[in-house]
Amino acid sequence: MLDWLLPPLCIACRNPVGSHHALCPHCWKGVAFITAPVCERLGTPLAFDLGPGALSPAAIAQPPAFDRARAVFRFDDVGRALIHALKYGDRLEVAVALSGWMVRAGRDLLIDADALVPVPLHWTRLVARRFNQAAELSRHMAAQTGLANEALLLRRVRRTRHQVGLTRAQRLDNVTGAFRIAEDRKGWVRGKRLVLVDDVLTTGATIEACCRVLRRAGAARIDVLTAARVVEGPFAVHI
Repeated sequence: MLDWLLPPLCIACRNPVGSHHALCPHCWKGVAFITAPVCERLGTPLAFDLGPGALSPAAIAQPPAFDRARAVFRFDDVGRALIHALKYGDRLEVAVALSGWMVRAGRDLLIDADALVPVPLHWTRLVARRFNQAAELSRHMAAQTGLANEALLLRRVRRTRHQVGLTRAQRLDNVTGAFRIAEDRKGWVRGKRLVLVDDVLTTGATIEACCRVLRRAGAARIDVLTAARVVEGPFAVHI
């Protein structure tokens, strides 16, 4: 009866599908899933399988502040539509599907992690948007994996400009000093293996700022798991 009243629709194009929180065949084919081989650090596609632990030139030239990153798909076409539906369209049901894909894509990061840490929004943006998309993703992932969801561990203490249109240097400057660990949780971070969760990784400036704060507090390992990431060119990305 519920399916008759609210028939399942594709989470990307809104055409009818067989089950809730799913993609239609056309949109499924349009998702640019990121699969092996990938760079061990950045999680970006590699042109050739170079064996376990292979690093991309970008990871060697500019090692990131995190240990490993993984993403489900490239931020283009259908992937962009999914992220925008969640982030700007108040389509919270999209988070259910994305979180399941993220758990599968990041299984190597999650298997011995201590907690999930969503990238926070500044309170003014949280009020305007009514929810934090990263926290929605980590909430569903925690329910699926049994991992702790430390949604209040990181705080965004300074409202920053929107990152769209900024260069990497401008983005890094924009988020410098924007994040802090909650005072009552600083001691807890030491020695922990954490997985930062966000919807999309672009230049990585926001993630880098979060990682620096967690690293200073003594986190033993910091991995990053996102639904989407920007991949420049066929096999490269600049973090």
